[in-house]
Amino acid sequence: MVASADFNITRAETSKLQSMTLENIPFGKYFTDHMLEVDYEDGEWKTVEIKPYQPLLLSPSLAALHYGQAIFEGIKAYKNMQGEVNIFRPFENFRRFNNSAERMEMPKISEEIFIEGMKELIKLDANWIPNKPDHSLYIRPFMFSTDEMIGVRPSGKYKFMIILSPTGPYYANPMRIYVEEKYVRAVEGGVGFAKNAGNYGAAMYPTAEAKRKGYDQVLWMDAFEHKYVQECGTMNIFFIIGNKAITPDLNSGTILSGVTRESVIQLLQDSGLIVEERALSIDEIVSAYKEKNLLEVFGTGTAATISMIKELKYKDFVMNFDVEKCEISTAIKIRLGAIKEGREDDKYNWLVKI
Repeated sequence: MVASADFNITRAETSKLQSMTLENIPFGKYFTDHMLEVDYEDGEWKTVEIKPYQPLLLSPSLAALHYGQAIFEGIKAYKNMQGEVNIFRPFENFRRFNNSAERMEMPKISEEIFIEGMKELIKLDANWIPNKPDHSLYIRPFMFSTDEMIGVRPSGKYKFMIILSPTGPYYANPMRIYVEEKYVRAVEGGVGFAKNAGNYGAAMYPTAEAKRKGYDQVLWMDAFEHKYVQECGTMNIFFIIGNKAITPDLNSGTILSGVTRESVIQLLQDSGLIVEERALSIDEIVSAYKEKNLLEVFGTGTAATISMIKELKYKDFVMNFDVEKCEISTAIKIRLGAIKEGREDDKYNWLVKI
């Protein structure tokens, strides 16, 4: 464990909270008073600084801008009814962050910097956490290459940072989803399992195309046959078919191993539902719908938590779902929220207290 004395902390003179309110806050628009920053040079991480949130001064030749060595994570902190602050499963994100770093040929970050630095930062900005249901403090750790040189090779220098953003619900309304058949998110042997910036940049054009057609997000299919379900936009996806919850497995390395996904699987199993992690084809989904056996579809993710899906379009076939009758996903969403916000006992030890 690292004490606060091991960090170089500079406090903001005044808080931006004095001139704003935490009511009706959109996702990712406002940022707290402080940020964490540390540089990697000569094979080691240097002094960790926690300082007032501010712009960065970057060279036009910055390696990350040209070659895409950039990774990130998404985590949330909550206040319980007693005003105590807890982070939801940050060690899972820590492990995933380093898995992404390894795949992108970037240095791993230490637990002391990632976890303890995060705690110190949140302590400073705990007043930014909205104390209301479905609201939280979104935590964004990220790393990017900082060599100031043009040349296709791994950088020798990197910057790791954490910024914080108070947030409300990510997807406030049930979603309409377009099944994507032309563009793909990831291929086997690629970087689909890593949370790197390029995965999201490549998804923007097909997502925009879907939105131009009136849909909120795309359902990605596999790269070879365009037949097997992958992810839904920025989320993992679940299908309630009969008495089973089915979600794509992670074996191919094309799907991000979601922390919320893992949590939902645990809660579904504890509720008595059979959970299958396996290949799931769009043909099986359409057949289940036609047989009136496809009961619910929902996405899971840190930002979205659990998002209801009210429509799924494949070719010219439209599948509609009455989200008011989606009892399983609704119950899981309520229970997961209750654990995060301290209204239900955390028997899984998912919460890390500040």
